[in-house]
Amino acid sequence: MTEQGSINGDRLLLGIDLGTSRTAVMSDRGYKNIIRSVVGYPKDIIGVKMLGKTQVFGDEALKRRSALTLYHPLQDGVIRETGDGDYNAAAELIRHVVAMACEGETGAPSGIIGVPARASIINKELLLTVAREVLSAVMVVSEPFMVAYAMGMFSNAIVIDIGGGTVDICGMKGTVPTSDDQITLLKGGDYLDERLQGAISQQYPETQVTRNLARLIKEKYGFVGTTDEPVRVTLRAEGRPRLYDVTDEIRTVCESIVPEIVEHLAVIFRGYDPEDQPEVLQNIILAGGGSRIRGLDLMLAQRLQEYGKARVVCVDDPDFIGCGGALKMAQEVPPEYWNQVGFVGGQ
Repeated sequence: MTEQGSINGDRLLLGIDLGTSRTAVMSDRGYKNIIRSVVGYPKDIIGVKMLGKTQVFGDEALKRRSALTLYHPLQDGVIRETGDGDYNAAAELIRHVVAMACEGETGAPSGIIGVPARASIINKELLLTVAREVLSAVMVVSEPFMVAYAMGMFSNAIVIDIGGGTVDICGMKGTVPTSDDQITLLKGGDYLDERLQGAISQQYPETQVTRNLARLIKEKYGFVGTTDEPVRVTLRAEGRPRLYDVTDEIRTVCESIVPEIVEHLAVIFRGYDPEDQPEVLQNIILAGGGSRIRGLDLMLAQRLQEYGKARVVCVDDPDFIGCGGALKMAQEVPPEYWNQVGFVGGQ
């Protein structure tokens, strides 16, 4: 590769991990941020007066939700195709994260954006249509590929990326992964939140459990296998706080995605040459927010024992490793070669 300055000139380079639950952004000038992938619009003039603006993003939108109409415009990691409202909210979200990264900077911004491994051509074109409004050059790549690129794991490795909308499994074989090397399961963190909300409500029907509250419980206490202490959380019944034991509910829900992950992980694994398979078993990477579920790495390794001794390692920084890999790729690969690495659409 040539020197970075000659590749990029005065461009401001961005790496963006566009997620169903969170969107993370990094720039080559030190910017780093993560926000919830939610956009809120005031329901009436009172909301506009209270907030002093006509749109709100991220945690602020969730905090002010009673005054807002909320849009979660990314479904399964790609822009929803259910109506103009979701498309417009997605466009606003992308404009917002790019604008924050560009604040006070000079130079035309360019970026690489991560999406689920098996996102359709239509999904990618829709995303590019929005992104081209704010980025002078843009490429879409699969999220697990970004993780592998960040770690320099280009061959004989498998990445499992558990995000809000999807679980992506990607086999690295020394080349840009093809569709045959990648599998997307539509059972990510949002699926677990929904199941946990239902499980707690079924066990304790008198409680008030929202989807957001279930998510917070999962993110703080999520585990598989065994735990040293029971999980007790404060919930409200008819407005009154009380401690409830939700250990079994959390374990059952978090373990519910394990069989399907192992099944499809085995499919990717068997696609390697037999002489490479022992090395592959030692290079299984667990990424995404779901990698924080305690004990998941050990359980996956145990479930793979019939293939040999496996080693599953959690990434150090699941929030930013994806966009960090995208930024690293943008810095190292000249834009004229992007169409050989990812999807740049029809232009």
